[in-house]
Amino acid sequence: MRSTIGPAAGTRHGVGESVRRPDGRLKVGGAFAYASDLRWDSMVWGATLRSPHPSARIVRLDASQARLLPGVVAVLTHEDVPGSPRYGMKVADQPVLAAGRVRHQGEPVALVAAEHPETARRALRLIDVTYEELPALTDPEVAVAGGGPPVHERRVDGGSGNVVRHVRIRHGDLAEARRLAEVVVAGTYEVGMQDQAFLGPEAGLAVPGEDGGVDMYVSTQWLHDDRRQMCAALGLPPEKVRLTLSGVGGAFGGREDVSVQIHAAMLALHTGRPVKMSYHREESFFGHVHRHPARMRFEHGATRDGRLVYVKARLLFDGGAYTSTSQVVIANGSYFAAGAYDVPHAEIDGYAVFTNNPPCGAMRGFGAVQSCYGVESNLDRLARALRMDPLELRLRNAMTTGTVLPTGQSVDGPAPAAELLCRLRDRPLPPPPTGAFARPGGLNNTSHGEGVRRGVGYAIGVKAIGFSGGVDDRSTARVRLSLAGGEPVAEVHTAAAECGQGIVTVQAQIVRTELGVERVVVLPADTRAGDAGSSSASRITWMSGGAVRGACRAVRERLAERGDGPPAELLKDGPVEAEYTYAHRRTYPIDPERGQGDAHIAFAFAAHRAVVDVDTELGLVKVVELATAQDVGKAVNPLAVEGQIEGGTAQGLGLALMEELQVSGGRVRNPSFTDYLIPTIADMPPVPVDLLELPHPDSPYGLNGVGEPPALSSTPAVVNALRAATGRELPRVPVRPDDFLDLEGR
Repeated sequence: MRSTIGPAAGTRHGVGESVRRPDGRLKVGGAFAYASDLRWDSMVWGATLRSPHPSARIVRLDASQARLLPGVVAVLTHEDVPGSPRYGMKVADQPVLAAGRVRHQGEPVALVAAEHPETARRALRLIDVTYEELPALTDPEVAVAGGGPPVHERRVDGGSGNVVRHVRIRHGDLAEARRLAEVVVAGTYEVGMQDQAFLGPEAGLAVPGEDGGVDMYVSTQWLHDDRRQMCAALGLPPEKVRLTLSGVGGAFGGREDVSVQIHAAMLALHTGRPVKMSYHREESFFGHVHRHPARMRFEHGATRDGRLVYVKARLLFDGGAYTSTSQVVIANGSYFAAGAYDVPHAEIDGYAVFTNNPPCGAMRGFGAVQSCYGVESNLDRLARALRMDPLELRLRNAMTTGTVLPTGQSVDGPAPAAELLCRLRDRPLPPPPTGAFARPGGLNNTSHGEGVRRGVGYAIGVKAIGFSGGVDDRSTARVRLSLAGGEPVAEVHTAAAECGQGIVTVQAQIVRTELGVERVVVLPADTRAGDAGSSSASRITWMSGGAVRGACRAVRERLAERGDGPPAELLKDGPVEAEYTYAHRRTYPIDPERGQGDAHIAFAFAAHRAVVDVDTELGLVKVVELATAQDVGKAVNPLAVEGQIEGGTAQGLGLALMEELQVSGGRVRNPSFTDYLIPTIADMPPVPVDLLELPHPDSPYGLNGVGEPPALSSTPAVVNALRAATGRELPRVPVRPDDFLDLEGR
């Protein structure tokens, strides 16, 4: 009798089922331990002194009074950095602590460790820093034109000036296309600086090791890349820097860059005591990167019957003071500046620039959010010029399998752009509002229906899944099968960061499916496991899921080598374990002159239909419904997939109507949840989710990434609906109430 371990054995709670998350009840009940809840015996508290200026020279720094304060254990400056003085995900250009120069408000200048957090905060106020303010470059247009002072006098990457990267894409013949185009429209669109607004602040606990190393417990998205940057800054080998994932209270890209990791470890190694750091809310706004604000110009040419002939686009992203991931964010925005459409000719120029504004980097959608807003807004403008229904224009030009992108790559997987739009079109529209709460202004009873207009808007978005442009992306997993109480139990160990997306649940589902066992233990993610890569780019279920599946299948093969019989008998000879590293198909960088190359492994599509009511007299908006349809390949956990789509849709609605980090002269004006507005339950409409499952040919189980696409099309769908209701141009998001009002006559 052959071993019954394997898919044929059948089991509950496997791939394709809506398995409940093990952390769900704990989080809802307030019992889940986040990184900010960490404690350790003899622990001290770390705090960071930050620059109040966007651009200044540090003339003098005197920490003597802070060191004399009772309860203060250490005060560190740039002179105390034991290793490399700079760090960074892509380019190590960000000082661990400012050395003579600050380039943005909130830049770390000094660190304090104290017995009590209030003592640490008092010590910060005693550090005497004399600044000489310098002219701040805050306009990205000035930066891209070569004006203003250089943000970096000597760039670490060998470049010059304030342009981080210029992405140049040339496809077809634009001059010939312009002769063919019978209708041409152009528009300029802007996107404000959105924050990830995760509820759990940056936090971590560093514990000095007996070997001279450090153990770091931290909320992050990529344990191994954090370790790489920490090793360089601390001057330690990888085996002496050990990271374990702590409870993560949301991420959305904002935890890809290092925050407390290096600082807490420096303090722990200096004091010989465990050090906890946890940002307060205002500090969190300065402690992580944000979505790049963008200024974009789109020009579309079409035939009179609505066939797209060309697109010409210029994207300008403000990267702030340091590189972070700006090089790849602007690439991603440029890749998809033609949208989810078949456009035979394209000329796209994408620029990311340095300024003295807050640093910007990864956020859900990663550059494609900005370009999707621009292209979808200009498509509605083109529809008006053609006197054509905006949905019909989209359907007529929708991308299909085989469409050649502006980068020259052919889409070889599912491309159901038209089907998604048709599914939304065929949904019944919601009824007219009844009752005060259903109208703009809600329970404030500001309107009884007078001046309220309804609008319907559509949008569709596409982006790549996983890392693009030639990155050798891999993920490793280890699976162990043993006996416990006479029954088989499986353990799975990866470094995949659980940021709320449900990867812990998914790993257990895959193990149950592949090994046919009910009892599965998912070990804490740490750097003892192989690198899983980042929980970003909608890649972690694809990549770590592929690694877990591969390890399970290797375990099955090794168990089968022991002979025939029930698993419990075969496992009496000892556990069986295997490690597997999963890699996707090879990709290639685009060439620098024309931007051509097979840069992507897969594509994901999402569409939204927004229905809005607008009180045009008061400028109030009620989003009545925000329906969505998305191709998810295979829903590994359908309930979790719906949750991801609803969450991304909420962030898209926030960007459309309210979310913006207000920056003036390089200074943040609203670093709090009082003034930085995010959608509440009263703002969120019903979000009917229509899952389309078209298996991807290259992925485990045919799945596709689902986390980012909802953030693409939700924003332009809402704004297109607002335009339909009001007739206003609305070129900038978030839209403000006074954008609807005719203030000149008042």
